[in-house]
Amino acid sequence: MRRQRVLRGSGGLSVRVDVRSVAVVAALAVLSLLAGLLLVGTGDFPLTPVEVVRTLLGEGTAAQRFVVEELRLPRALVALLTGAALGLSGAVFQSVSRNPLGSPDFLGIGQGAVAGALSVIVLVHGGAAAVAAGAAVGGLLTGAVIYLLSWRGGVHGYRLVLVGIGTAAVLTAVNGYLLTRAELVDAARATVWMTGSLGGRDWGHVRPLLVACVVLVPVVLATGRALGTVELGDDLAAALGVRVQRVRLVAMLAAVLLTAAATAAAGPIAFVALTAPQLARRLTRASGPHLLPAAAMGALLLAAADWAAQCAFGDTELPAGVVTGVLGGCYLLWLLVGERRQGRI
Repeated sequence: MRRQRVLRGSGGLSVRVDVRSVAVVAALAVLSLLAGLLLVGTGDFPLTPVEVVRTLLGEGTAAQRFVVEELRLPRALVALLTGAALGLSGAVFQSVSRNPLGSPDFLGIGQGAVAGALSVIVLVHGGAAAVAAGAAVGGLLTGAVIYLLSWRGGVHGYRLVLVGIGTAAVLTAVNGYLLTRAELVDAARATVWMTGSLGGRDWGHVRPLLVACVVLVPVVLATGRALGTVELGDDLAAALGVRVQRVRLVAMLAAVLLTAAATAAAGPIAFVALTAPQLARRLTRASGPHLLPAAAMGALLLAAADWAAQCAFGDTELPAGVVTGVLGGCYLLWLLVGERRQGRI
């Protein structure tokens, strides 16, 4: 039996709370903040977590305030917000598709954002703001195309995954073609962006991503209970009063926007959207889409990956996307082996 507690309020309202899930979210949130503090303190001018906290409270020296507030805090916030956005969007797509491989990495959303950014870099030689806008537009257009091609009296899991995989393959070819058309300088710039590096992030990257999270995260969380019901089956969910296709459309639109905003801010970060919901599910051991645990896990994964990318290889700093790609690829292989042993693939 799972330990649950019923919270009763005024007017006869009551909410059933899963104690384990709440504990997991709280623990992941604390670990994410600690990872963020370590990330802010890492660099050529090292700071301890205590010094970082004191500086954030206004007690540091002028040099410490400049390093923390202008150079490193934006990078840490982008890492935490991007990880949370990707983890949340991955949980939505896996819930909608009812497939552990149903994440923006495989459904073509990320490739669409890359295509939009590459188009701006290669064709119009746009700056950082234009590249971010191109990534957002590319992700949105790709999401719309996948949804329309998947529609056949509704959007269903395996059809969505198959259409997404096909779209991702086409966009991968398009991205390769754009790179061959690029001049040497633009190709080098595009390659750096495509690795998913968090270096050089400033408050101009934080603000649009923060606004997107503030607006879209509540929208996704509001669909959580309905998504959990839809996972039981469309007919049962409809019988219980859930507007199945409307819930899917709202949740997927918000998830696509979150993915596009995250990609615009940090570049294509691989596998966070795939692994975060799965790890959260294993920790909570509960049914449902695990939206909050997935968001907290995504924030922790990306912040820890960026810290490891700066510290684990000596003087060589790797892009965070390389670290998440290696770890996520190993996790994907392990997941596929497990699915094969259970006869699901």
